Amino acid sequence: MSIDLSVFAKTIDPSRTLVVSDPHDRDYYIDFASVRGGEIVKKLCNRIAKLSPEDPTCSLFSGHIGCGKSTELQSLKQQLEDEGFFVVYFASTDDLEVADVDIIDVLLVIAKRISEELDTLDALETPAPGLRRLLKKTADILNTEIEMSGELGYADRKAQEGASVGFNTETRAMTLGMGIGSLTVKAKGDSGLREKLNQYLGPQKIELLNLINAELLEPAIAQLKQKGYRGLVTIVDNLDRIDRTVKAFGKGQQEYLFVDQGSYLKQLNCHTIYTMPLSLMYSSAVGNLLQVFTQPYVLPMVSIGFPDGSDCDEGIALLKQMVLARAFPTLSPEERLANLEQVFEDEDCLDRLCRYSGGHVRDLLRLLSQWVEEEMDLPLTMDTLEDVIADQGNILRLQISSAEWGLLREVKKTKKVSDDEGFQKLIHTRMVFEYKERKKSWFDINPVLADAEELEA
Repeated sequence: MSIDLSVFAKTIDPSRTLVVSDPHDRDYYIDFASVRGGEIVKKLCNRIAKLSPEDPTCSLFSGHIGCGKSTELQSLKQQLEDEGFFVVYFASTDDLEVADVDIIDVLLVIAKRISEELDTLDALETPAPGLRRLLKKTADILNTEIEMSGELGYADRKAQEGASVGFNTETRAMTLGMGIGSLTVKAKGDSGLREKLNQYLGPQKIELLNLINAELLEPAIAQLKQKGYRGLVTIVDNLDRIDRTVKAFGKGQQEYLFVDQGSYLKQLNCHTIYTMPLSLMYSSAVGNLLQVFTQPYVLPMVSIGFPDGSDCDEGIALLKQMVLARAFPTLSPEERLANLEQVFEDEDCLDRLCRYSGGHVRDLLRLLSQWVEEEMDLPLTMDTLEDVIADQGNILRLQISSAEWGLLREVKKTKKVSDDEGFQKLIHTRMVFEYKERKKSWFDINPVLADAEELEA
């Protein structure tokens, strides 16, 4: 069985999210629940489908950027669809400027995405006149060049005149989404417009929320139930990627959105799931966060060891299977291991790759991708892997200040972090990873830094 190097390179692309509902991608999926502190996705699904199917829930989902949250959320989407829900999943970074995010931006993007997805089912049969008027007035007041009249109003005079006796639901649903998109797309690339948009709609966010609920979500859910669905779930991915910038009024952007404005995120009348920056869990704001939301669901690293320094054999074995599945998706786990030397010169190479990833899925794929680019042939050799690890370690070291080296030495020794701002940065920048053992969190430094002289100072 020969392996095409170019095909293999595509399957290990670290920027690619597996879509678990796709049968082809499903062959690549490995369930890490047993080495990640439990079946977190199943708990999220049960909260919606079994505990509160009729009443809207709001959940936060967190973890290191790149640890596999998007793949797990795709798995959650499939599970919820199997339970009979209509699920709207989207990556918020496609619509939002992560350096400058406000509550209005998030609400508008959610309304846009839901409207667009409902249009595929012809599920929305309400004119949403109040929401259209508010958005049209917003565009007019901002004096933009966006042509909103046709998009936010009726599609044509005939439709307007016939509103009392008949309505083209496809046109209306589509134009609402397009109209909101005209504002959000323009605002993403124009900081001045984004500021004006939030200045105008900010004081009206309660009205905006009420209109989204009354004219978009509630009628849509009623229509969905008539079509046999149990309800509507919205999954807002990538909100955990918003920058740690400080707003003009002095509040950090992450805390502002999830704590100060968190109550508005909760008020949408459908099931909602937001990804949240992990660093907030280890900040002084966590107490206030928990006053707004229930306990966030946190996806830790895949365990490769334990606090006492011993190996987690199961975690390493599953990481090996994740890599080998990209080369041999249709083979059994045993058959993949039997064919390992078509990809690596020996099992020690693959074992070292998994250990130095720290159990961080995207970092593992990033290391592997760079290894393939450096080697440009199979099987991959240990010498090249050592060069790749050294290169990645050097890149990380250049970003670390003297004070941060002190914090890293503390983490290496104690396996703990505090709410110190420095620790939050180390978590956000993947210098420190979180693991779980028997429901209890512990921390360690990124393994590519393990040989750094500064850690011995």
